[in-house]
Amino acid sequence: MKLDATASTAHPAPDLQALGPDAQAAFEQRLSRLTQALDILPDKPEETPISALRALWLLAAGRPMSIHAATETPLVALDAARLAALDGLIARRMAGEPVAYLTGWQRFMEIELRASPAALIPRAESELLAQIAAQKLREMAAAAATPPVVIDVCCGSGNLALALAHAVPQAQVHGADISETALDLARANTETLGLSQRVSLHAGDLLAPFGAEFHGKVDMVVSLPPYISTARMDAMPHEIVGHEPHLAFDGGPFGVRILMRLIHESPPLLRPGGWLGMEVGLGQGPAMVQLLERHPAYDRVETVCDADGAIRAVLARAAAD
Repeated sequence: MKLDATASTAHPAPDLQALGPDAQAAFEQRLSRLTQALDILPDKPEETPISALRALWLLAAGRPMSIHAATETPLVALDAARLAALDGLIARRMAGEPVAYLTGWQRFMEIELRASPAALIPRAESELLAQIAAQKLREMAAAAATPPVVIDVCCGSGNLALALAHAVPQAQVHGADISETALDLARANTETLGLSQRVSLHAGDLLAPFGAEFHGKVDMVVSLPPYISTARMDAMPHEIVGHEPHLAFDGGPFGVRILMRLIHESPPLLRPGGWLGMEVGLGQGPAMVQLLERHPAYDRVETVCDADGAIRAVLARAAAD
């Protein structure tokens, strides 16, 4: 989506005034260029020409941070060499390289995470599942004598697992992914956030890493799984398929392969009253709700909708024995 240049440059960066007219002119020139050329995807609402430029400006100054953090951090003056570096970063962004991969950081649920092409960039839309899952875990923690146990499948960078561990200090969280490079990134994020005592990471296909010791003892299985159909992959924007790992998107011929497996493979792990929570793609929610309502292992189904009323997360409660 291209943005109106005049609207975007009205008051681009009030903190630039302290840096003088040269910095203001340099910023506004580059902002105009980004506004005219940048095609912003709707799944990254935190990005605007201004916020992207702030993040790249601070990166050129040697201060890499997420877009969110850049909007909260005063800009600094750039000399000629750093302005040249900024121009190189802008060119890479306009060629489709995501800001999070350029800066190496992305915010999710108020925590700052390392980002790299090893894993999908955490999306704001995924916070819908994270928020309801955190709410349910808080209720469980308040009602139970033992810490709630959580498994995050397809954990990627660890964003959902770490957000839940951060939001619910009592929770013991396990993340699993089939990609070793994604797990390396998740480990780095776990260590950076100081959550290694409560977050364990496992390599393997979906729930395969969790054996008999977990059966009937898990309070929640959550996942932000791949849910794009294989046929749609080629039609996705280059910014996504040209930079982010295909393994994190490809949900099989109909986009629901992983969702279906989680529905059928989670019940042995869940304790009675435990929850399965999954993010779903646009249009997939009603079918997943119907499937869960018919499944004998679950006795309650809930949904979470986005601002447009589309189902973006589905939760199902494990039935009592």
